[in-house]
Amino acid sequence: MDKELKKRYDDLKAKVINRKDDFADLMDYLENETQWLIAPASTRFHLCVESGLLEHSVNVAETLIRIKNTLYPTIEDESCVIVALLHDLGKVGMPSEPLYLKNQPTDNQRRAGYGPTYPYSYNTNLTYLSVPIRSLYLALPFIPLTQEETQAIAYHDGQYVDDNKSAAKNECPLTLLLQYADNWCGFVVEER
Repeated sequence: MDKELKKRYDDLKAKVINRKDDFADLMDYLENETQWLIAPASTRFHLCVESGLLEHSVNVAETLIRIKNTLYPTIEDESCVIVALLHDLGKVGMPSEPLYLKNQPTDNQRRAGYGPTYPYSYNTNLTYLSVPIRSLYLALPFIPLTQEETQAIAYHDGQYVDDNKSAAKNECPLTLLLQYADNWCGFVVEER
């Protein structure tokens, strides 16, 4: 991880004060037992590079704090950091099995000097859980979440996921702000 990303990440982690010990335990687990620090953010779209997930999560956290400071300043920075860093946590997969596997070039691609068509593919050996559900599965043994934080993580993809229709028109402000920060980062900040 580059120095600038590490500093931004550390600055965000320092904003978690009320649940500092629980959060530190979770981060220690993620940083040492999972692909958290090196996983890509996607298989072939935004930040499909090593450490892309961490960069995306940091981007979302910083954007979410800026948005909430303008639109809904009563939400605590701590809540913003927690939901933003954890919203896509499920993309790490499980400690012994990453969700995203690095693709290798085909023989023809290798002979021609090309890399694989798509940098990563899904690990189909994992039990299927949606990214938000896996995120909650990984986080909840370590840190208590409020109902609003749980909703924000569970429904952060908003209208882009059919499963989220049950939450339509019932989103709390944190969920709506996380949805926007996530979309803004994925479609604008990280577009490359």
